[in-house]
Amino acid sequence: MALEAPVIAEELIRPWRRATIVATLIAAVELVALIVCLAAIVARPLAHAVQRRAELHAKKTQAAAVPPAPVRKEIARQHAAPAKPKLPRAKTKVLVLNGNGHTGAAHAEAGKLHELGYNVTGAADARRRDYATTLVMYRPGFRPEAVRLAHDLHVTVVGPLDGVSSAALRGGQLAVILGAR
Repeated sequence: MALEAPVIAEELIRPWRRATIVATLIAAVELVALIVCLAAIVARPLAHAVQRRAELHAKKTQAAAVPPAPVRKEIARQHAAPAKPKLPRAKTKVLVLNGNGHTGAAHAEAGKLHELGYNVTGAADARRRDYATTLVMYRPGFRPEAVRLAHDLHVTVVGPLDGVSSAALRGGQLAVILGAR
């Protein structure tokens, strides 16, 4: 009889092991089912939120890509046929600034402009000496004269005054900043 007691105890333990394994497997299946249900519940609203956000971002990007009306008008005006200059070369006042660092470049260019008939108000060094290209800048209302001057100098960059005050032009309407090219 002593032998039967250990066998009975061993038989009582085995069903608990099986029950534990079965319960663990059922819990794992339930966990997977809960995760799938949660994903299904959360996925749809999340997908809609992501889609709305993407559409909003696309609209903002598209709006930023199209310049506002005043900028478009300025671009169209610049690409339109240039207006005729109002002032003759002799009455167009030009300040020449050396922006390339080469000694005497501004005075040499001022001499060329004087020979072309322009009224040169002065030649000096620009604040910076690292301009890569020569440019012609103009005060408001003098764009046609600036385009003509750029054509005479074979310069391709023409723009409104930027970084040079009207007072610094010494009474001039245009400024030429000499660059490395």
